[in-house]
Amino acid sequence: MHPTGLAAASAKTARQPSKRRIPMSQPGMADPHQLFDDTSSAQSRGYGAPRASSSLGYPATSTSPQEAFLADPMSNMAMAYGSSLAAQGKELVDKNIDRFFSISKLKYYFAVDTVYVGKKLGLLVFPYLHQDWEVQYQQDTPVAPRFDVNAPDLYIPAMAFITYILVAGLALGTQDRFSPDLLGLQASSALAWLTLEVLAILLILYLVTINTDLTTIDLVAFLGYKYVGMIGGVLMGLLFGKIGYYLVLGWCCVSIFVFMIRTLRLKILAEAAAEGVPVRGARNQLRMYLTMAVAAAQPLLMYWLTFHLVR
Repeated sequence: MHPTGLAAASAKTARQPSKRRIPMSQPGMADPHQLFDDTSSAQSRGYGAPRASSSLGYPATSTSPQEAFLADPMSNMAMAYGSSLAAQGKELVDKNIDRFFSISKLKYYFAVDTVYVGKKLGLLVFPYLHQDWEVQYQQDTPVAPRFDVNAPDLYIPAMAFITYILVAGLALGTQDRFSPDLLGLQASSALAWLTLEVLAILLILYLVTINTDLTTIDLVAFLGYKYVGMIGGVLMGLLFGKIGYYLVLGWCCVSIFVFMIRTLRLKILAEAAAEGVPVRGARNQLRMYLTMAVAAAQPLLMYWLTFHLVR
C-alpha cells in the first residue's frame, strides 16, 4: 500500500472514539438481567448495617408494632381483663352444666369392659336367674360398672340406641320405604320419648317430695336399656316375620319389666327404709306406684317404637 494511504488510515483511526468495555462484575452494581435483588450478602440482610445513634450516644433500638402494643400499660390491662372475663365465663358454664348433667362423672358410666357388657346383656334378657341386685360400694362410692354388673352404665344404652337406628334403617330399606328424612324422624322420636320419660320422672319425684339417690344420668341409663330388647324384636321380625317379632319382643318386654322393678325398687324403696318409713305407709305406697309405672311404661314404648318396622 502506498505510504500516503497508510497515513490517511492511521489518521482516521485516531479520530474515532475508543469503545469502553464494562467489566463483568463490579462490587455494588446489580446485574440488569437479575429479576430479584441479591439478599445473600450480610449488608442486604441488615446484619452489618450501622445502628442509628440516639441523642445520648447509645444505639437506638427499633421496636415493632406488636412490641409497642404490649409495652402499652392500657393494652396490658385490657388483655388481663379479657382473660379474667373468659375464666369467669368458663367457670359459670361449668357450674350450670354440673347442676343438671355432671360432666365429671361421665367417666364412671363408661368404665366397662367386655366381660361386663356380656354379663349385663345376659341380665337384661334373663333377669329371673339373678339373685343379688345390690350395688356394691367402696368408701361410700359405688364401684365402677366393670366390677359390678348391677351398676348402671351409659355404654350399653348409647350403643343400643345407635344400633336401633341402624336396624330401623335396614328394616325400612327391606320394605322400600327408606329415606334419610324418615330415618331422622325415627331417631328424633326415640330420643324425644326418652327425654320425656326422664323429665316426667324427675317432675314426679319433685312434686311428691320423694328423696332418692337416683340422678339424671342413672335414669337415662336405666331407661336406655329397653333399646336392647327393641333391637332383638326388630331383627327377629326381619328374619322370621311378625311371629318372631312378637315372640322375641314379648319376652324382652317381660324381662325389662322385671329388671326395672328389681332395680328401681332398691333405688327408690331403699331410701324409704333408711328414713324409717312404714312399709304400708302412704309415702311408701306412692314409691311403689311410681316404680310400677316406670317399669310398665318400658314395654309400651318398646312396642310403640318398633311395630311399624315389621310388616
